[in-house]
Amino acid sequence: MSLLDTVNQPDDLRRLTHDQLRLLAGEIRTFLVEAVCRRGGHLGPNLGMVELTIALHRVFQSPRDRIIFDTGHQAYVHKLLTGRQAGFAQLRGSGGLSGYPRRAESPHDLVENSHASTALSYATGLCWAYALDGPDRTVVAVIGDGALTGGLAWEALNNLAASPGRVVVVLNDNGRSYAPTVGGLAAHLASLRTGSPDRRDGSTAGSEFFQALGLSYLGPIDGHDVARLEAALRHAQESDRSVVVHCVTHKGHGHPPAEADEADRLHTVGVVDPATGQPTGSPGRTWTDVFAEELVAIGGQRPDLVAVSAAMLGPTGLTGFAARYPERTVDVGIAEQHAITSAAGLAFGGKHPVVAVYATFLNRAFDQVLLDVGLHRLPVTLVLDRAGITGPDGPSHHGMWDLAVLGTVPGLRVAAPRDAATLREELREAVDERRGPTVLRFPKARVDHDIPPVERIAGVDVLRRAAGAQVLLVAVGAMAGPTLRAADLLAAGGVECTVVDPRWVRPVNPELAVLAADHALVVTVEDGVREGGVGGAVAQSLADAAVATPVCALGLPTAFVPHGDRPGLLAEYGLDPHGICADVLRRLSWVGTGSREASRRVRASVHSRLTPLAG
Repeated sequence: MSLLDTVNQPDDLRRLTHDQLRLLAGEIRTFLVEAVCRRGGHLGPNLGMVELTIALHRVFQSPRDRIIFDTGHQAYVHKLLTGRQAGFAQLRGSGGLSGYPRRAESPHDLVENSHASTALSYATGLCWAYALDGPDRTVVAVIGDGALTGGLAWEALNNLAASPGRVVVVLNDNGRSYAPTVGGLAAHLASLRTGSPDRRDGSTAGSEFFQALGLSYLGPIDGHDVARLEAALRHAQESDRSVVVHCVTHKGHGHPPAEADEADRLHTVGVVDPATGQPTGSPGRTWTDVFAEELVAIGGQRPDLVAVSAAMLGPTGLTGFAARYPERTVDVGIAEQHAITSAAGLAFGGKHPVVAVYATFLNRAFDQVLLDVGLHRLPVTLVLDRAGITGPDGPSHHGMWDLAVLGTVPGLRVAAPRDAATLREELREAVDERRGPTVLRFPKARVDHDIPPVERIAGVDVLRRAAGAQVLLVAVGAMAGPTLRAADLLAAGGVECTVVDPRWVRPVNPELAVLAADHALVVTVEDGVREGGVGGAVAQSLADAAVATPVCALGLPTAFVPHGDRPGLLAEYGLDPHGICADVLRRLSWVGTGSREASRRVRASVHSRLTPLAG
């Protein structure tokens, strides 16, 4: 039996010698490489956290003492040490182990929001609550140097020293988020790691930076030396005020393919060969790939174009632009609010900024979009990667809120391309817009084949026409493919549909009301929340135009959608061809259109086609 098999709870760690702990660390790395490469997930960050997590659980009494992981993608070792080894067989799969802390999995997990820079604020409030109640409980916040670039982390640091109680801030400094950490803080931490001067006069500032905020400071400490880590953490535990324990780790530590990956140390991987870190199959062409290529092409024609990233140049497709036009690329760190308002400043200065960000992370900067950009009608383009259902990263990574939230910003236009061709076309239209902000959204997925329109009417692409069509299907972006396949199923049963792609979905194109007037039912299909989404906006537009055709809005519920694979989750919420077809039939029966025989024929056709569609 391996040492890892004997560890089911943190208490089991305390019985091991330091020689055994070194062996355990090696076993954990071997397990992580095999499990994550088989299922996909966050590899590099967890390889760098092995010894530090062991030390945390030997010193602190979780769950009585609370350990809060900022972002949480580096908590795989924590899961292993708290009895969840078996769950890695279904890591990030539907109904399986989450890739982030999850309260339903274990009492050792408290915070499951996987957005960065939040841990210090959670910890500040929690230690305040404990101080009011009087229990002797320690609150530990584990935060990376990348997450420390976020403004929320600095708001918490500003309050931490003045708050009752104390927090042990474990600074996991590996010099990176995805790529190397940027900005003045990164330079300061580098000087602490090396002991080199970082003052303008050549003297060494050392730990004065954190002490000036009223915090104690310990470090820097080798984050791969369990004995030294334990000594520092015990010292911090005995401190009478909040303390920063500065731990220097190496992302991807102990796994040569990760250590050799200059891009992001195998930050996150799909199914890959453990020996090489390379994909075992062809990943295919993604929406992000198409955007990346087109932005570089536009950059050669538009010297005013500036790309802005919030610490995610690679994942959002900006690496190629940065390599070609480094002087026109800005990485602000994990600081979405600053990214948007600095983009507003660029627009005031005559530039056209393109801010590429995950759709879910734009939620953090809504005020800046609304008032810093929208109020001034500034020509800023927001490119939202991972829009809609993202899949295995779960509730806080699904980009399902943007269509509802951004639809409330006056003057802002949202485009949803259906394929590679329309992505290129709509990106160019977006950066050519000078009257206000624009948004381009697309999912985390392979990009399918192009879907040419039958015709374009006043900006709306007609993808399918049929004589005597009863139903107008309005497909939003990448939902065009499933919607067209649903229309084929319906047609086989005698229910004809017109299928259109509005291209620019917010605000609603008035032409949709004209088209709707010639149909008995309108069904909108989107991969965002139904409440406040495109469907609701279409219904309002028809009502304003005095068009009485009823509207059925298909989309996601106002709920936190769990992790799972993207096709499976879309099917679960009725956004696959079968689900769309079934909803159309149900709504037709409600509005008194169609016949029982037509419904029977459609259902029979759907049943006969389910197997090839699933394949």
